[in-house]
Amino acid sequence: MTAITDRTAALKAARAKESSDKRRRVLQTMKAMETTGQPITAAAVAAAAGVSTWLVYANGIREHLDAARTRQRQAVDDAPPTAGTPTGHQPVTPTGHQPVTPTGLRTDLAVARHEIHRLRTDLDKLRSRLRLQLGAEIEQPDRAELIARVAALEAANRQFLAERDARASEADTAQRRAEQLEDDLTAARESLRRVIRDTNR
Repeated sequence: MTAITDRTAALKAARAKESSDKRRRVLQTMKAMETTGQPITAAAVAAAAGVSTWLVYANGIREHLDAARTRQRQAVDDAPPTAGTPTGHQPVTPTGHQPVTPTGLRTDLAVARHEIHRLRTDLDKLRSRLRLQLGAEIEQPDRAELIARVAALEAANRQFLAERDARASEADTAQRRAEQLEDDLTAARESLRRVIRDTNR
């Protein structure tokens, strides 16, 4: 159990570091896009940073996204109108965000679907690996336990061999004793017959 606990803690730490690195990369990407004047959208930031759109919408990131988009919109509002452009502000939604366009929504939806599919695939792989790892650890005894079992079996085998040799020695002794007794009995019978013959004479 200790090995499993250590691996679980290491896995959690690695995931936490990976999540922190991704968040830092998203913030740096947004800052660079804002500096260069690139339109900031969730899909654009996710693609540039190499992360999912879900992360861009996550708490702690979404606030920076909204703030950057607001600054971009404010910069457009404050800029002097160019020729052929009507005076006034660009349309703004009641929430203060930039207008949502069908194209942007379709892009975000496509990215989200792709990310969902990737995450499900990764989850299936992780479940399979975890199932195999736990199964191997449950089915395979500990190395120390195996060594102890082998030692116990060797000791039992040595004891069995010693008992077998002792029984064989006892059997040999009994066999020799039986043969000696049989010889004594044969001699006694022969002696008795001679006595009977001598008496009958």
